[in-house]
Amino acid sequence: MGKRTIIEIDQELCDGCGTCETGCPEGALRIIGGKARLVGESLCDGLGACIGHCPKGAIHITERDADEYDEIAVLKEILPQGNPLLQAHFAHLDHHGQDLYLERAVNFLTSQGLPIPGGYERFGQKKAFAFSKPCGSGYAVSSPAKTQNAAGSPNASGGDAPAPSVFPAKPSGSSSLKNWPIQLHLANPRSPHFAGADVVVAADCTAFALGSFHADIVSGKSLVIACPKLDSGKDIYRAKLAEVIGQVRSVSVVIMEVPCCSGLLRLAQDARTDSGSKLPIQVLVVGIDGGFVARKTI
Repeated sequence: MGKRTIIEIDQELCDGCGTCETGCPEGALRIIGGKARLVGESLCDGLGACIGHCPKGAIHITERDADEYDEIAVLKEILPQGNPLLQAHFAHLDHHGQDLYLERAVNFLTSQGLPIPGGYERFGQKKAFAFSKPCGSGYAVSSPAKTQNAAGSPNASGGDAPAPSVFPAKPSGSSSLKNWPIQLHLANPRSPHFAGADVVVAADCTAFALGSFHADIVSGKSLVIACPKLDSGKDIYRAKLAEVIGQVRSVSVVIMEVPCCSGLLRLAQDARTDSGSKLPIQVLVVGIDGGFVARKTI
């Protein structure tokens, strides 16, 4: 269990009409005792598809400690109800850019010998390992380019060769940063670096997972960084981003593939709404193995 976004129902406002049930393909909502109830935290993805279906405005998104969303449990709820609901669930995940959940869903259906909803076959297994743990869990990452202790390297056979210097004498590459500070709490949205600029809003971890971050992401752009899981003051983030988005030429959001990182994209989308801007948001999802997992325009 960890802190994440999840829906909350105002029981005073809810009149038990049941329209939210049809707006939740995942089956997280049920009418019990004349009121809508969240029947399983693990069934709620926190994306808020049900909010627009409530005529009373009784549903909103909050952030609190909750069970991790479980895509496989959701599929087991959906499958007995037929293909239209499964198709709606896939479309819902796709609309919100949840490529990791789609990958899990496709792999599960494939493992069960079940058909994949049309157009989503591309989300089949892409890695040698699957992400079945929450954001706070540890993963071992290896790739041919990063393998250490290969034959002939120091200490590869347990010898006593001296360890190499911790740091090189000089950087091997140049920085592409054009603005400072970059942490969103410290950045001034009225800085001239943002006016008419191409701006990147990046999750903290992306710069460490993606070796070509400066060359591929930052070059020629202004940058702000934030962590949607651990940072506090997200209302301040939203207000600052709204001011930034209202004056830029383009905005891109770079996030990690782990579920908790999608909160940064939701924050940017909310900020865009607040700003009144119609700018598309270019989204890049980075894998923990350093690759590009998905690209999307929202």
